[in-house]
Amino acid sequence: MLLRDVTAGDVEAYVRMRCDPVMMAELGGPLPAGGMAEKVRLDVERTAADDWWVRMIVPDAAAPELVAGTVTLWPHEEDGARISEIGWMVLPEFQGRGLAKRAVRELLEAARADGRWGRVHAFPGAANGPSNGLCRALGFELLGERDTVFAGRLLRTRHWVIDTSGPDARTAR
Repeated sequence: MLLRDVTAGDVEAYVRMRCDPVMMAELGGPLPAGGMAEKVRLDVERTAADDWWVRMIVPDAAAPELVAGTVTLWPHEEDGARISEIGWMVLPEFQGRGLAKRAVRELLEAARADGRWGRVHAFPGAANGPSNGLCRALGFELLGERDTVFAGRLLRTRHWVIDTSGPDARTAR
């Protein structure tokens, strides 16, 4: 597996992930396909500027065009404070292979080496067993449940956090 930066050619992968009712079941339903080219353009721009880390999960380094999903780390404001958030999606045909766990672990390790991300938050759907299990397995601390807005939709989520600052910040193997 490898992680590569998002490129302008990843629109179809975004459509497959973000516009599919099954993929988006925990996130309030599918998003309109018409907005995906602009979303990719913004993600490419933010990644190139090193403001966000949008990585495509590639299951086989020999075939970098084959995308299994994404893992993203980005900063934003919440209640007047800057936070870092991580999120991931893996297409159904690649689920159950440990790719999400490996990708999230790798991005957290990069965040720790980079030093600017600090406490990284994750907000998987409260009923999303696999994503909540991934957070638990990688050493995130569960802070509780809360309502979270995603793409203009109010979702019930679990709030997890892991500290990527300092030498003691480790993710489980």
